[in-house]
Amino acid sequence: MSRVEVRTKDLLRESCIPGHNVDYPDGSNSSEYMSQPTAYLPENFTYAQNLPCPERLPSMKGPMDVNMTEIPMEEIDLKFSKYLDVHFGGHWKPKDCKPRWKVAILIPFRNRYEHLPILFQHLTPMLQRQRLQFAYYVIEQSGTQPFNRAMLFNVGFLEAMKDLNWDCLVFHDVDHIPENDRNYYGCGQMPRHFAAKLDKYMYLLPYSEFFGGVSGLTVEQFRKINGFPNAFWGWGGEDDDLWNRVHYAGLNITRPEGEMGKYKSIPHHHRGEVQFLGRYKLLRYSKERQHLDGLNNLNYTPEISLSSLYKNITVDLHPDLAPIADY
Repeated sequence: MSRVEVRTKDLLRESCIPGHNVDYPDGSNSSEYMSQPTAYLPENFTYAQNLPCPERLPSMKGPMDVNMTEIPMEEIDLKFSKYLDVHFGGHWKPKDCKPRWKVAILIPFRNRYEHLPILFQHLTPMLQRQRLQFAYYVIEQSGTQPFNRAMLFNVGFLEAMKDLNWDCLVFHDVDHIPENDRNYYGCGQMPRHFAAKLDKYMYLLPYSEFFGGVSGLTVEQFRKINGFPNAFWGWGGEDDDLWNRVHYAGLNITRPEGEMGKYKSIPHHHRGEVQFLGRYKLLRYSKERQHLDGLNNLNYTPEISLSSLYKNITVDLHPDLAPIADY
């Protein structure tokens, strides 16, 4: 046994002793979640390539500097593909330990080209410090129909699952920038509402059922709830419907504690995107619609292209692509 393995196993034994809070379980663990202690691993922790990456790493320092200044995508492409080892198409995984979770980051998109590099600039190094295997999927809506964030997430899920057997999905608005790298994007506490404290809401939860901005579900959970609803055209309501679906499925949503769930929102206007006035009627019938509208009634024809940092999935959406039976 190598010196590295001996030291790692010593730490594993110490994690079982009261007063020691090392969260490095012995053996592979890609699907099970182990309860997490409060302390993070020390700076001199030794990684092992044959063991899962810990969830509380010394590289995760907490509060992050957020810079909203616009930056060219070409500069971000060069930085991450050349110097930070992100593979073409936006895939990355750690080399010094086995990734505990495989996470697909889904980003709904239309006409926010200046926001995308700002998000990548902050989120990519954060996910690398968390030692997660991840890839970015930017699902872009073309055409003239009102923006349908929820349907884009459904399309992104179906396309992402063609690439890899992901453990979970993070549904991430392009204008939400995390402020704390201890807001762990792994899959163990899902369903998860990551963006619990947004600056534009004075870092307060707008209402207890709020599930917007950045959220996550495991693949199994997302399939169980039949994905997002497809019927929400314009902004507003789809995240409330997702909350309902999660609860009707008997699942409980978790949130980061303390300051970890803080995000900054890039200032913007909805740029002609209309508010969906029919959302309240749909929300009244969430339970009846759940198994009729979602992954199981969606049709689409994607145009797919790859860039240095993400896979772009462009779709022209309209209501006929998701017919729904009477309920």
